[in-house]
Amino acid sequence: MRDKLFDPRLAQLDEIANEPAVDSVRLQANWLRERFARPVEWQPEFTDEHRLLDTAQRLTPASVLVPIIVHPDHMSLLLTQRTAHLHDHAGQISFPGGRVDPEDQDAVATALRETEEEIGLSRERIEVIGSLPLYLTGTGFQVTPVVALIHPPFDLQPDSFEVAEIFEVPLSYLMHGANHERRSAEFPNRPGRRSFYAMPYEEYFIWGATAGMLRNLYHFLRA
Repeated sequence: MRDKLFDPRLAQLDEIANEPAVDSVRLQANWLRERFARPVEWQPEFTDEHRLLDTAQRLTPASVLVPIIVHPDHMSLLLTQRTAHLHDHAGQISFPGGRVDPEDQDAVATALRETEEEIGLSRERIEVIGSLPLYLTGTGFQVTPVVALIHPPFDLQPDSFEVAEIFEVPLSYLMHGANHERRSAEFPNRPGRRSFYAMPYEEYFIWGATAGMLRNLYHFLRA
């Protein structure tokens, strides 16, 4: 059953992470390049999505782009809202990306191709700086988050079949533990209670896999 039948805004709020913000010095292009070029020891956070996976299930390789826009006075993260009719993650807030195609050389190639197809962002404006650990979703995807700096100016041409909206969120907002909620709920046709992260921003409700990958970016930058 599709997750669009479940409204995450109605899920029980269990706690707010309330961890410190990532220092503003670390939310700059040069610092981010250096961190990915010379990563330090850190521990990824595993979510309940791993528990929902059937151990015999064959995971579908996928890749997403984590696009950090370099504005003159701040950094922001570009996100999309998926259209309501899609089979996977309908209506959810997500990074541009998708399944690996046979012709893709690697995870970066998948992320760049999917980003160009979904939102029309030219590869010339994308500077890939690294990747985060694989993220496993309860819907059976094995996702590589490819992190990149996006350099304005750029034009976007969203695929109206897949993308309902494109928007930006300040990176400083997402990299502050005070904005990270832990919620739980019973999901349709899925046994047991599931716990997940959410990062509400204005009218947008960022949750699930997208919020889980952002939590790992948060831990990686704080380490």
